[in-house]
Amino acid sequence: MDYTGSQSEKAVTAGELGRSHIGQTISFQPNEFTVVFGKLAGIARTEAMVYISLTGVGNGTHLKDEYDLPLTHVVYVPVDVISNAESTIKDLFGKVQENLRGTGHKGGEDRTDRL
Repeated sequence: MDYTGSQSEKAVTAGELGRSHIGQTISFQPNEFTVVFGKLAGIARTEAMVYISLTGVGNGTHLKDEYDLPLTHVVYVPVDVISNAESTIKDLFGKVQENLRGTGHKGGEDRTDRL
């Protein structure tokens, strides 16, 4: 199995997880046979490992709610919709500015004085 997240998730390394991720639903593949989806309840970190605790996963026969992952292990977190939208708006605004500047510099007619 090779889990790569969904369209509404972005990949980060376990070492990048921090306080802002607590309470978010994350997903990851701890081994070649299992994909885990759960709400991040807590994070502990050492120089080499990240220990995460999940809610909504444990209490099953084969399900764990605690995992220890290397710092470089890929986990998937929800895409930050607000930052994503802000970035898109800035990009579009930049393109509009370029187009407006480009029209004035190419010797095009200025039609602001005509009705």
